[in-house]
Amino acid sequence: MTATGTSTTSTTAATGTTGAYGPSTEARNLQWLLGNLVEEVPGVRSVAVVSSDGLLLLSSDPDERPGPAPETARPRGPRGSSADLATIVSGIGSLTVGAARLMDGGGVKQTMVAMEEGNVFVMSISDGSLLGVHAAPDCDMSVVAYHMALFVGRAGHVLTPEVRSELRKSMESFR
Repeated sequence: MTATGTSTTSTTAATGTTGAYGPSTEARNLQWLLGNLVEEVPGVRSVAVVSSDGLLLLSSDPDERPGPAPETARPRGPRGSSADLATIVSGIGSLTVGAARLMDGGGVKQTMVAMEEGNVFVMSISDGSLLGVHAAPDCDMSVVAYHMALFVGRAGHVLTPEVRSELRKSMESFR
């Protein structure tokens, strides 16, 4: 506090900027929503939120998140799997947007890739940001898609340019 009683550093909810007290409310809410998606949906292995330029903004991988790893974290895959997922999600997103343009198909809402040993789901959030989920091959695809849609509905209006910038900076500083 300064002599006038005002705080010299703070978290500004309206802009999503971070002060001395850690992430903004919006960033914490997004991290909570992502954690909920991972913990509540059976078969989900890893989750990544990617910016329109392909940078990882949020990750379910404890080794890819800022701050200490939770003691109850369950292994989801190889170290860095969310970073790899972010790369894949960005590529799939770019490919499907290009395909939709060529086919005059309008905006891409969701893409699903079914493989022998797993599934990858990609869903648009806002302003080109994407939500990617890697799930087990025996997951209930409709349940995964439903929970992804819930995340997108809750996160879309919160993922402002300011919050995306904050999340990007926190991921960069973690590395």
